[in-house]
Amino acid sequence: MKIFIYTDGAASGNPGPGGYGIVMISGKHRKELAEGFRLTTNNRMELLAVIVALESIKNDGADVLVTSDSKYVVDSVEKGWVFNWVKKGFKGKKNPDLWRRFLLIYKKHKVKFEWVKGHNNHPENERCDSLAVHAASKELLPLDKGYEDFINLNKGLL
Repeated sequence: MKIFIYTDGAASGNPGPGGYGIVMISGKHRKELAEGFRLTTNNRMELLAVIVALESIKNDGADVLVTSDSKYVVDSVEKGWVFNWVKKGFKGKKNPDLWRRFLLIYKKHKVKFEWVKGHNNHPENERCDSLAVHAASKELLPLDKGYEDFINLNKGLL
């Protein structure tokens, strides 16, 4: 049975507090997931939403359609950019920690991506946006270790 995944990410300040929202639908089953972080970027949250959704699928080999309003994520995969980044060791690319994590789970399923215009009254995309914004607005958010490690490593270089 096909799994439909809808995702969105948000960051206030970019970088700033951020979060992701996910809606997963398969047959009569529906699942919503969301999490926020104290300091992150919109693109990290867009990508992390896809990763968390794929990681939450119980069985390998699932037929999955991911719908996202993130050109960054959709184009990176559908146009094959990320596979070239791997060959170059992600040199000069942002979010290598998340892209590596994505590639581990991506190869376990049959995944296609579909881009949808954001804030265009698409019900599931709007729901994901709401989940992401709400998750980012919570108090005592955990840290996005990959992002904060990158910032600390590059202090003075940026």
